[in-house]
Amino acid sequence: MPPAKKRKTRATAEPVEEVEAAKAPEPAPEEEETPAPAETSAPPASDDAAAKAKERADRFNALKERRRNGTDKNMKAAALESQRLATDPNLLTSLNRKSAIAQHNLMKADAEASGEDFERKRAWDWTIDESERWDKRLKKKGAHRDDQAFQDYRQDSRKVYKRQIRDLKPDMDHYEQEKMAAVEKAAASGGLEIVETDDGELVAVDKDGTFYSTADSTGFVDNKPPKDAVDRLVKDLQQAEDARLKKRRERMGASEEGDITYINEKNKQFNNKLNRFYNKYTAEIRDSFERGTMI
Repeated sequence: MPPAKKRKTRATAEPVEEVEAAKAPEPAPEEEETPAPAETSAPPASDDAAAKAKERADRFNALKERRRNGTDKNMKAAALESQRLATDPNLLTSLNRKSAIAQHNLMKADAEASGEDFERKRAWDWTIDESERWDKRLKKKGAHRDDQAFQDYRQDSRKVYKRQIRDLKPDMDHYEQEKMAAVEKAAASGGLEIVETDDGELVAVDKDGTFYSTADSTGFVDNKPPKDAVDRLVKDLQQAEDARLKKRRERMGASEEGDITYINEKNKQFNNKLNRFYNKYTAEIRDSFERGTMI
């Protein structure tokens, strides 16, 4: 009988181990730990965007509210202005005056009904100085009202002069500037000496008596007025001339009749002078021209 074959246990064991090793899953490679993104980085960005969007929306709403308020105010102002223009100011003044007179009469009637002195009661609301100023104003107003009628040319000239003096407003700033410039110039030339008193006040002392003007001084002829003062003088003269011509037109407008044979006011005056002397000689010629029988 043939010899039995020996089992090769070692040779077969190694392939089995190799197969098992091949079948066994390979261990997963260790992944490098990467730092996880910070959880607080993404939310702040979204919060900032939301806050900015909310801020823009609030600003837009505020601008819309301002525009709405401005439109409402403009509409109210336009309505008030339209109402003011539609109202006659003279009528409004008359209504206010009538209301004040009615209130005054009502207070006077109440005082008389209660047996009180109305003037004495009303005087309690005013001080002595205010009462004196009011009485002086009423007296001046009455004298001015009585002085309106024409008396003579002298009184008329006096009224014009008083009105011009009342409207005259001295320029104190320009006066002080010219005064300081003159003092400095005189002090530099030696004609004026600046002396300081014990209390610190500066006093200008005229050495030779040439700085301060007297009745015989002629320094005013060297004064050169500023341009605005000259313009104001020209404007006043022009206004006076316009007022004079306006009154003349009003006087002559009532008696104006016939054809217009002039081109301006001066030409009209010249034609009137000619008519006074030559009308009696040219009346027949003009009538013939009007009838058409001259030729």
